[in-house]
Amino acid sequence: MKRTDIRNVAIIAHVDHGKTTLVNELLKQGGIFRDNQEVMDRVMDSGDLERERGITILAKNTSAFYKGIKINIVDTPGHADFGGEVERVLKMVNGVLVLVDACEGPMPQTRFVMQKALELNQRLIIVVNKIDRPDARLSEVQDEILELLFDLNANDDQIDSPVIFCSGRAGTATTDYKVPGKDLTPLFDAIIEHFEPQEVDMDAPLQMLVSSIDYNEYVGRIGIGRIERGRMAVNQDVCTCNYNIDGKQAKGKLVSIYQIEGLNRVQVEDAKAGDIVCFSGLENISIGDTLCAPECVEPVPFVKISEPTVEMTFSVNDSPFAGKEGKFVTTRHLRDRLFREMLKDVSLRVEETDSADSYRVCGRGEMHLSILIETMRRGGYEFQVGAPKVLYKEENGVILEPIEKLVVDVPEDKTGTVFSSMGVRKGELIQMENVGSRIRLEFKVPARGLFGYKSQFLTETRGEGVFNTIFYGYEEYKGDIERRSTGSLVAFETGEAVTYGLFNAQGRGQLFIGAGTKVYEGMIVGVSPKNEDISVNVCKKKHLTNTRASGSDDALRLETPKLMSLEEAMEFINDDEMLEITPLNIRLRKKTLDTETRLKRKAKGLE
Repeated sequence: MKRTDIRNVAIIAHVDHGKTTLVNELLKQGGIFRDNQEVMDRVMDSGDLERERGITILAKNTSAFYKGIKINIVDTPGHADFGGEVERVLKMVNGVLVLVDACEGPMPQTRFVMQKALELNQRLIIVVNKIDRPDARLSEVQDEILELLFDLNANDDQIDSPVIFCSGRAGTATTDYKVPGKDLTPLFDAIIEHFEPQEVDMDAPLQMLVSSIDYNEYVGRIGIGRIERGRMAVNQDVCTCNYNIDGKQAKGKLVSIYQIEGLNRVQVEDAKAGDIVCFSGLENISIGDTLCAPECVEPVPFVKISEPTVEMTFSVNDSPFAGKEGKFVTTRHLRDRLFREMLKDVSLRVEETDSADSYRVCGRGEMHLSILIETMRRGGYEFQVGAPKVLYKEENGVILEPIEKLVVDVPEDKTGTVFSSMGVRKGELIQMENVGSRIRLEFKVPARGLFGYKSQFLTETRGEGVFNTIFYGYEEYKGDIERRSTGSLVAFETGEAVTYGLFNAQGRGQLFIGAGTKVYEGMIVGVSPKNEDISVNVCKKKHLTNTRASGSDDALRLETPKLMSLEEAMEFINDDEMLEITPLNIRLRKKTLDTETRLKRKAKGLE
């Protein structure tokens, strides 16, 4: 039979093309909020980090109602580092809204997520969003989308996908961009008419793929997915298996089942094929597992998640300030937290190392790992991380390295600096085209060549450039790339930074700290323009004599220190340096804190 009362839809797009804003309006017009209810912008971005950065990190489930039909909507991340989230949720929907910015057109992540949808033979609705932008290129963008579909070998049905023109912010949609829309009715109609109801077998044995995992302090792990066939009920006996892991089987009982209505989970006694549900009661459930009836154990094939490309070492904080600012500071705390994150994040890998206090954490990119670090920091964790490194592969005796596709949009007069930087970073130009009054450049660049480049790019283009990357593939090692041409200013003693000491130190380079900051020996307090580290004593006070008045320090003028964000600090540190992460501070430090020992190790080539 067909489930005509339900549609399961994912929204996929490049970062910042307006997915979450459009979902907001779908919920408002889909009867989820009361008429007088105050609703904040981007209500689906529930995490603090998501709201601050304006990006979606975790795929979210919600639902709206239209003409008595329930539309389950999955809002997915647009950033390439969270592509693992996109890949797995496409398995639980039967239609995809592909959102494209009316000015930028299809971007790298649009191609990536669309390719994943086409591989799974999903039906598409193309949504050209932000049509009210003054620089919108509606007919050109429509042609670019068609070209992309041909490039990706879409079938005839996918090439004939309906195109809806939307303004997510205004909550309007139209099938003809020359005729203004009044509300989102054309989009709702397209979802109902173009996405066919799922064909389901209610009487077959239960089968459900777990596409996502949530965690709750009270009930433990919560599995989320779409029921492929049969029915499920509270207290039902089930068996779990996994398509990619032979012999993995476990039995259990469902304790509770929830359906998603709007932004809430509503507890129900049972659910049937076609429903997207959450369930609890199975202790060791993980993403990719299949829930089956015990008498018919058949795993559902699960999409292989792309491998990580970047690694960092997470270790227990051993600085002189260790344990003073964090709530969770021990090896056990760090280990439990990292392995718990792996349950929810399919793109993350955590491995133990030779040291009991260190763990190797591999992710899809710098942002992927920086979000994890920031989340842990805000959760009260205190730890250290090393410099990010790329993961190499070896095939037939040849070393391969991950290559990123870099797409930048810059004003015409800024292309020279981009070409210059790409030359140093072993970038190779793939394509160059005019987009309105700007130039779009596409490069193939080794992933390690992009470490530290984003902040440099924004500086060189005076904030006018648009920067996007996506994983391209593995290619032969491209040769050495100089990571950093500057040295560090390293504190010589432990104490409190004072104006006199900082004034003397700022002549050697740019400082990262101001007066009153507590420092320890081996802590990095600034950057030196020379390609070598310089030890400075920022705690040095002026010795007072009868010819020196204590008030003469007032005449010393300190330059404003450069305050580094987490990403900038991650990009800045060298292999012999680390970041100390606490809930209150991010400190840069040398691995070897003692100045004398560090210099001896450097002389022997150990650092």
